Amino acid sequence: MKLVLAVALGGAIGAVARYQSVVWISRLIGLGFPWGTLFVNIVGSFVMGLFIEFFTLRTSGGQEFRAFFAVGVLGSFTTFSSFSLDVAMLYERGHLMAAGGYILASVALSIFGLFSGLWVMRTVVT
Repeated sequence: MKLVLAVALGGAIGAVARYQSVVWISRLIGLGFPWGTLFVNIVGSFVMGLFIEFFTLRTSGGQEFRAFFAVGVLGSFTTFSSFSLDVAMLYERGHLMAAGGYILASVALSIFGLFSGLWVMRTVVT
């Protein structure tokens, strides 16, 4: 039950952080492209890389904390369900090139973000 509560609390925090980030990016850049979702997926993947590498190198962190942060906070902060909806909306609006570019950028840059987070922690921590 502790794990479920940890995930639930982390999920609430991550969802609010995601919402606020998307609103902020949308105000900053505009609503013509799903920049907010792209931003949270890249940043969240980078932070996941930092988190995983830190706990691999330094400490176990405890099962509850790992569930709270990785599954709860980051799981709700980076949501590919929003990504899928954004792709569908771009496609249905006839913006096929934008949809394809968004798919490529989201996947490639999120993976790059994760590896960058791993690299930063390996370089800084060790």
